[in-house]
Amino acid sequence: MNAVNNVFVEISVVLGRTSLPIQQLLKMGRGAVIELNAGHEDEVWLLANNVPIARGEIIVQGEKIAISITSTLTN
Repeated sequence: MNAVNNVFVEISVVLGRTSLPIQQLLKMGRGAVIELNAGHEDEVWLLANNVPIARGEIIVQGEKIAISITSTLTN
């Protein structure tokens, strides 16, 4: 079981996507807002090591944000 404790997995949540010129990105400062192509009701993608593994929805409880998994992807 100790070997499992040493396995690292990078988990990412994709809320949406957008395209913008690199020049515009470089001009942005801290706190800049980037508009995404998704709304608050849209599902999000969960990725493990950049591989999609599930879909989910955002849950906000006070100051905490979580993802509720709604479906898993199979190979």
